[in-house]
This record gives sequence, structure tokens and C-alpha cells, in this order.
Amino acid sequence: MIHILDLHDRAPRVIASFVLETEEGPVLFETGPESRFSVLLDGLNSLGYAASDVKHVFVTHIHLDHAGAAWRMAERGATIYVHPKGAPHLVDPSKLWASASRIYGDQMETLWGQMGHVPEAQIEIVQDGQVIQVGEVQIQALETPGHAYHHHAYRMGDVLIGGDVTGVKIGRGPVLPPCPPPEIHIELWRESLARLRQLNLRQIYLTHFGLTEEVGPHLDALEARLLEWADWIKQKIKSGLTREQMVLEFEAYVAATLRAAGLSQEEVQEYELADPSWMSVDGLVRYWNKHHPEEVMS
Repeated sequence: MIHILDLHDRAPRVIASFVLETEEGPVLFETGPESRFSVLLDGLNSLGYAASDVKHVFVTHIHLDHAGAAWRMAERGATIYVHPKGAPHLVDPSKLWASASRIYGDQMETLWGQMGHVPEAQIEIVQDGQVIQVGEVQIQALETPGHAYHHHAYRMGDVLIGGDVTGVKIGRGPVLPPCPPPEIHIELWRESLARLRQLNLRQIYLTHFGLTEEVGPHLDALEARLLEWADWIKQKIKSGLTREQMVLEFEAYVAATLRAAGLSQEEVQEYELADPSWMSVDGLVRYWNKHHPEEVMS
């Protein structure tokens, strides 16, 4: 059984962690940021567990909203399972935090909490396709780049812990692609979605936020929106908009999309917290300028 823990990151339904119950005890997927660690502990306690009961922690990637509290779980004895390219940043998070600090400035501690490192002895580097057996459950790591080069989704039969490559979908709203810098890559993302389509999945658990069982339509809608957003940004670059102009227009564009789907202003705000429009502008502008500069040259 998989339990969804809402970490209440500034609002409900922004960041989730997942607890898988096995014969060998609970397995945690995604720790959330360190700033929400007390909420994670409360969630574990509500299921009858202490943090020290969790011996296995899987993170889809090392962005701070997914793995920022990994070191706190390691302090309590857990092994952290992570992509090879993400592992060094858990051992020494200084570059990751410096990069995030350039984006968030004096909001770092409020948003993400404290920086800490995971001892190398408590990191398990997981390769693409590798299967980890925990009790009666087999957990398979699937390399799924596009949102980040160091991204894994985790498959258990026909159930997937999707991370960010499977998008952001909150409640009754549509699925949107989270596109922050610096590693957005449209072609790789589409290849990852094609790989997931072949798995005959029944359920996908989304860190942002919850569970979707309409797997095929979900993946198709995510890919269509990803291409739509990428093209929108490409046209704005070619038209010569400044970053500030582009952010304002894109925020309005995304909000209009969500309102057209019948969402309230409160629901629109949940999406903006989980998938900030300005970050997708920066990520997609960087994608075009780095990977296809010839297509956006004026």
C-alpha cells in the first residue's frame, strides 16, 4: 500500500512524499525540502512510524523540493537511493545550494530550510533498470531525463513514482510540465514519456501532486503541453521580448489556461507554487538558446 503525505508547502497539494508499506517496514519516496521535515515526521507518525523506522529512501532527483531533507533521513539511519549523477550533490550539496541561492536569494532558508550532507556510506547509487528488493516488493529504477539529467522514476509492477518527468497535476486541474533551468531538454523528455507509455502502467504517483489513474491520457496531455509551451517561448524569443515581459505574459497565459479548465484562483495559486511560471520561462529560454540557437536567432 502507498500512502500520500501532503507536506503543506505554503499551501496544500504542492509537494508530496510517499510511503510504501512492505514486510520489511516502510519505504519513503521523496523527502520534500528540509523546511518541511517536521511535517514529514508528523505524516510518518500518523501512519504509526518513526523516522528511524524508514531504512530505505528513494529520491527521483536531487532538486530541493524532492530531496532537500534526504540528509535528515540519513541522520536517522536511512540509506538514500539516487541516480549516479545526483549522488555527488547529496554528499557535497554546496554547488547545488549555491546554484539555488542565485535563483532564490534571501528566500532560501524560508523555502528550503537548512543544508546538510548525506554520508557517502549511506548513499546507494542506482543504475538504469536496476531492481532493488525490499521485502516482497521489487522497485525498478528507470532513467527518465528531460526535466533533469539525473532523474529516475521508480516502477513497482504497474505502479510508478513519477517525479517531475510525469508532470504537475493538482486535483481536477490539467497536467503541466515543470521546466526549471538548467537541464530542460524537450527531446529527451519526449523519449522518457515514450518509454513510460510502453510499461502498461495503471497508476502514477506525482510529487506535485497525488495520484493519477488516467495514465495514457495524462502522458499524452503532458507531452502536448510541453510542446505547446516550448513553441510559445520560442516565438516570444524570436519577437524580441525581454525576460521580464516574457514572465508577465507567460504567467497570464498559464493562469488563463487553468481558469479555462474551471479552476479557482486558489487552485491557480497552488499550481503557481508547485510549478512557478517564471522558472519555466528561464528553463525553456535556456533550452532554446543552448540546444537550438539557430531556431531563435532573429
